[in-house]
Parts: sequence; C-alpha cells; structure tokens
Amino acid sequence: MRRSSLSLLLAALTALVLSDAVAQYPSRSVRLFVGFPPGGGPDIVARLLASKLSDALGQPVVVENRVGSTGTIAGEAAAKSPPDGHTLLVGHDGLFVINPHLYKQMPIDPLKDLAPVASLVSNGFFLAINPSVPAKDFTEFIEYARRADPPLQYGSGGNGSQHHLTMERLKARAGFEAVHVPYKGGAPATTATVAGEISAVMSGTSTAGQIRAGRLRAIAYTGPRRSRVLPDVPAIAEFYPDFVMVQWYGLFAPAGTPDAVIARLRTETNKILVLPDVKEKLSNAGGVEPWITAPEEFAAQVRSEYATYGKLVKEVGAKVD
Repeated sequence: MRRSSLSLLLAALTALVLSDAVAQYPSRSVRLFVGFPPGGGPDIVARLLASKLSDALGQPVVVENRVGSTGTIAGEAAAKSPPDGHTLLVGHDGLFVINPHLYKQMPIDPLKDLAPVASLVSNGFFLAINPSVPAKDFTEFIEYARRADPPLQYGSGGNGSQHHLTMERLKARAGFEAVHVPYKGGAPATTATVAGEISAVMSGTSTAGQIRAGRLRAIAYTGPRRSRVLPDVPAIAEFYPDFVMVQWYGLFAPAGTPDAVIARLRTETNKILVLPDVKEKLSNAGGVEPWITAPEEFAAQVRSEYATYGKLVKEVGAKVD
C-alpha cells in the first residue's frame, strides 16, 4: 500500500511540475534547427517563421543551421534535445520519407524520434528542358523521349534526391528511358540544363525567372494543380491523374514534447502562415505556398509518402553509404 501511495504521489507531483512548465512555456529562448545552409529554401522558411514566432511566444526563436547528410544532422540534434518545446526543427520531407530508405544506417528514426507540430509550406517541381530540345509541350516531350536514341540525359540534385526520384517515377509512368546525371545540388543541375549539357531537369519553382527569360522551357508541373508562379504550365496530373509529387517543410519537436506545447506551437504557426506579408515573402522566395493541415492529415501525408518513396528508392536502386 505504501509503495502504491508513493507511486501515486510521485505521479501527481510529476504531473503538477509538467503542468506548471507547460503554463510557463516558453521560459527561455527557443532553438530552431534547420538542416541546410543560410539562403536556401528551408533556411528562408525557418527565419521567416522564427521572426514571427518570437513575437507570438514572447521569447527569442533562434535559427541554428546544422548542415549535413541531407538534413539528418539537424534532425538528430533536435531529436536528442530535451522534449520541452525549447528545441524545434524545420524539417524537409526528405528526412522523413526518403533518407530512411536511402541510408543504410541513420542515427535516429525520424518517424519515431520527432513529433510533427505543423505543416509549413509545399510546392512542386517544374519539368524544365533546354530550349534546343524539339518539344514544345509535355505531350511532345514524352513522345520525343520515347523515340530518343541514345536516350536523353536529365540532371538532378543528387542520387536519391527528390528531383531524381520524381523523374524516375515519370519515366516509369510515361514509358520512356533517360539517363540520370547527378549533380551536387539542384542549382548546378539547372545550370547544366541551361548550358545544354543535359536535356532536362526537375527544377524548383525558384527557376521561374530563368523560364520567363527563355533560358529554360517549362513543360509541366508536378503539383496537384498548376502553380500560381507559372499558371500557363500544365500539371502532369492533367495527363496522369495519379501523378503528384511535391516537396514540403514542416515544424517538428522531439518526441515526448507535451501535447499542450505542441498544440500552442501549431496554433501560432497556423496564424503566421496566413499573414499577408508572410505569404508574399514565401512567394518571393521561390513560389512556395503555405500548407496548413490538421494534425492527422499531416501525419497521414508523411506515412503515405514514406511508402511511396520507399518503393521508388527500391525500384531505382538508389543508396547513399
């Protein structure tokens, strides 16, 4: 009886302390990890969010770039931090749905060690070709690619990157061959396409300027609908309704972070994403759009993409040691 009473007392005290900590959250500055260098898409989103969250929470939110292993280093740093809401992560989808299939070993299990707080932004890719390619639209490109001998070459941001896997899925869906040429990032792959070193690339919406200038020809978009950045470019889903490939960023916390803390962070984040100046800055940063979801919808999206990319990685045979 004494042990039982003591256990109940300890549980009550723990709950009281936890409740007080949640009520006082945040009690100090909040660290916001991002796994990519300053100036890139995830960093821009993180810094925009940090500025607004600082005002909403009444404590500084400080961005820390932990670069390496396509986001895994930042993810590990966040996952191994105390689950009290004072350490957060702007994580990209690759960390959760691609890296676990791509790397033989990972220091964390992102799906178990990190808790989703809120979806942030999403956008698709433009299928962009060098203007010398004799195809004026998506249908002509598919026919050209099917007949090309030798097969055309396309670039990506690296082996196992979303650019790579998205094109591989299109190859399988449309029935054509193409040779993959990996580069160290999406920007070099885009530059190589502009220079005519390769014929095509799945490029981010940030390349809209080069497309408008005629240095690239965009013939399709991988999102569920046409992009507001280039609304004249059709979505691949208009030709293949089951073909939708997007990239997204979300806000995550260490697993075990109190539900009340996560709920507050989600509420504040969703308020931030609908602010007109935030939407404008996101659009100017490369055409990314706010992506607000219910918690269960976000979790379901992650699980679905985990299965999709796992199948793609296995089919393609992509691995990173």
